[in-house]
Amino acid sequence: MKLLANIATGLEQLWMNKMRSVLTVLGIIIAVSSVITVVAVIQGFSSYVTNFLQGLGTNAMWVWPQRPPGDAGQALGRIEMTPEDLEAVERRCPAIATLAPLIERRTTLIYRDVKLETSLVATTDKFNLIRGFDVEVGRCFGPVDIESRRQVCVVGREVLRKLQMDTDLMGRYVQVAGQRFQVVGILKSKGSFFGESQDNLVLVPFTTGLKLFPTARRLLAFMVRAQAPELVPEAKAQITSTLRHRHELAPDQPNDFGIETQDEILKEFNKISLIATSALAGVVGISLLVGGIGIMNVMLVSVTERTREIGLRKAVGARRRDILAQFMTEAVLLSSLGGGIGLAIGYGACYLASLHPQMISVIIPWWAVGLGFGFSAGVGVLFGIVPAFKAAILHPIEALRHE
Repeated sequence: MKLLANIATGLEQLWMNKMRSVLTVLGIIIAVSSVITVVAVIQGFSSYVTNFLQGLGTNAMWVWPQRPPGDAGQALGRIEMTPEDLEAVERRCPAIATLAPLIERRTTLIYRDVKLETSLVATTDKFNLIRGFDVEVGRCFGPVDIESRRQVCVVGREVLRKLQMDTDLMGRYVQVAGQRFQVVGILKSKGSFFGESQDNLVLVPFTTGLKLFPTARRLLAFMVRAQAPELVPEAKAQITSTLRHRHELAPDQPNDFGIETQDEILKEFNKISLIATSALAGVVGISLLVGGIGIMNVMLVSVTERTREIGLRKAVGARRRDILAQFMTEAVLLSSLGGGIGLAIGYGACYLASLHPQMISVIIPWWAVGLGFGFSAGVGVLFGIVPAFKAAILHPIEALRHE
């Protein structure tokens, strides 16, 4: 009953000084709303990236030519990755199930009087197996198209949208990178990844891409899929050994290529998420400190304003712990009010952000809500101790004399 009486008294005091109370907890409001909003966005991005990478399969890997940093990298001379390297990897690495070469360029596609910028990917039909791009209408180019360097292409749904066309584009000719290509297939929609449409692309046969971009022959990249997820480390070791042997690298020389697995990419992203969360903790800590100092100052003022009331309560039998509990309750109520407003603002910001069509799904975990509200209540306890103790130790006679 005493707790309920203290809560009722505390709410009455807050209501009597509504504007002062809200301004006092402004720092806590900012801190809690920041926790909810930023954690929700980070969690949403983490889930989004994880789902995207898992959609590629846990046994996917990327390999590309790369000069190592520092003097060791400069000493390697020319950095190359040729079709012969890719053939050697495919032939000598039994842990690999599928390999798809990649030539990626930004290019211009023209159809009739419409011109648009798109991504061109020169590859083989194995690219669809690794990346999960399915042909919805028509067909993908096959071995015959690749061997004969046919100028055929498969386009994404975003290309159709920008051309204001539908499946009628099938069989027609478009101009890609200054060359005439026949559209033989249309891909299923894949959506966006980090705001970049995966459907704004044109796939052409790998050999045709080599004909369009002759210099790409010496700087190829490729994707591979291991036979099974547990064979990813073995496949990576086999690729590394094969390429080092092909490039005649000495044991003390670094790799002149990069190789990364899906798990490694996910770990890198988790590191970025951790850094962002740490930066958030710093902002929240400062905001909580400001809010806590504000609560302590307002409670000290309240103790001064209510000195005669404290003296009267003590005169009629209130003990020190009763006065301490009363003012501690008011401090916790004040900070909890800030936490509640912060939660409402955070939820509102997340809801408004989720309405944007290009925005990922935001996820508000239960622990973020508990953390934000718990911190706000904890600030009330921490910074309410000094004013509450000051009120508790007041001598009743001196308090009653106070003007």
